[in-house]
Amino acid sequence: MLRFFVHYGIHFIVPVLIGFYFFKEHRLRISLILLSGILIDVDHFLATPTFDTNRCSIDFHPLHSYWAIAVYVSLLSFRKMRIVGIALLIHILADTVDCGMLILQSK
Repeated sequence: MLRFFVHYGIHFIVPVLIGFYFFKEHRLRISLILLSGILIDVDHFLATPTFDTNRCSIDFHPLHSYWAIAVYVSLLSFRKMRIVGIALLIHILADTVDCGMLILQSK
């Protein structure tokens, strides 16, 4: 249960907190962009089963691969794409924490 709350807290609460704290003039717009990072989960539809609570997404799904993560990091270098990069990296952070908690849970 803790794993669920931490994982989805990072997915949904952290983007809103970042948007409201760091982007006061455009907080709603930025928060929505940061929340849209969840859209990379569309690659879960390529897997069978689509959703598996005991599967680590990192380097399993194409948009969660190390190559994709390198692209997300590179987006931070481009001013107009920085918020999108942050959104995608927040998503990767949530999934990485979830993988870590999954490993700890299985021990």
